[in-house]
Amino acid sequence: MITSVRQVRPSQPTLEMVAEVAGVSRATVSRVVNGSTRVSPEIVASVTEAINQLNYVPNRAARSLASRQTEAVALVVPEDMTRFFGDPYFAAVVQGITRRLDQSDYTLNLLVASSDPRHKTLRYLRSGNVDGALIISHHTGDDFVAELEKTMPVVFGGRPSNADNLAAYFVDVDNAAGAETGTQHLVDIGRRRIGSIAGAVDMPAGIDRLTGFERTLERAGLPTDAVELADFTAAGGAAATRRLLERCPDIDGLFVASDLMATGAVDVLRELGRSVPGNVAIVGFDDSPAATSGPVPLTTVSQPSEEMGYAMADILLRRLAADESMPHRTLMPTRLVLRESA
Repeated sequence: MITSVRQVRPSQPTLEMVAEVAGVSRATVSRVVNGSTRVSPEIVASVTEAINQLNYVPNRAARSLASRQTEAVALVVPEDMTRFFGDPYFAAVVQGITRRLDQSDYTLNLLVASSDPRHKTLRYLRSGNVDGALIISHHTGDDFVAELEKTMPVVFGGRPSNADNLAAYFVDVDNAAGAETGTQHLVDIGRRRIGSIAGAVDMPAGIDRLTGFERTLERAGLPTDAVELADFTAAGGAAATRRLLERCPDIDGLFVASDLMATGAVDVLRELGRSVPGNVAIVGFDDSPAATSGPVPLTTVSQPSEEMGYAMADILLRRLAADESMPHRTLMPTRLVLRESA
């Protein structure tokens, strides 16, 4: 008895199946899929029609082996999960990054790590899993960053903490000038005992915003001693405000280095019976959703966080395409947004 055997076609279309439908060789289909210019327009049209007919999806792993490219980039955030998911600044930057990557074939890997004593993050990045990296919210002690730059193209969100790294690519705002604008507004509306909740001074943004605050008060002939440091979180801003009020109970103006910290400051002031802006006028920094989520809408220095993310991704993609024509330093404008707090 002869038993007939029916060949079962695989459920996932293959390169060979596309070649059969298009009437060309497997190598020709591979050239079309990989964007080769050595194929006639007629053949490209035939292969494309077969791909659409079969719903064929190219094997990214095989393409990566052939090109030695992963078509993936990493976003590295040296922070803990609580801060990353709790700060709207990061959400805006990620939105800008993904908006640019959506226009390309690249995917995004997110790596959030506040401490990495075994250098697990660095090993992962250097082992060929991504083609390049975007780094935001980096600190002075993040020594793995310098090692990473030796391995792959890197673009920073914010000025790199290593001031000697003149070859680094980064996207930032002029944080010192933005802080001057915000502090000067407090001076202009008549506040004379002005304090600041400054950001972490192991980060360039924290240092620069504190510098801008101090410069403005020095020009106005006002004291610069009313400063407390915090960590760019609402809880940190609240704790620093309590410390500041214990030392300097007479403050009538407050420049806060982030909107999130400013919301903590507002809560403490209201809890202690001080009105905002009646008793204490407040200016924040970022113009994030936190600026309008509290009981007192914040006057704040606006920075284009989403556009910064878009620009970071764009620069990295251009570097991966061997386009080195863009400047190493990209600075975006800030502006003062007036609301009820000052």
